[in-house]
Amino acid sequence: MCVEYCPKKVYVKSEKLSKKGVFPPEVKFPENCIKCHLCELMCPDFAIIVEDKNDK
Repeated sequence: MCVEYCPKKVYVKSEKLSKKGVFPPEVKFPENCIKCHLCELMCPDFAIIVEDKNDK
């Protein structure tokens, strides 16, 4: 879902199947990220955390 909801198209569908038998999202264009956190909110597995390089 994060691939579809990302307004800046940061993610692409991976070419490799996960253990669950799905193609998980893969960060392809991290420089496009505007840290809107939509990917975190939409991830059904709560597997995405948006961090800033300046966060400690």
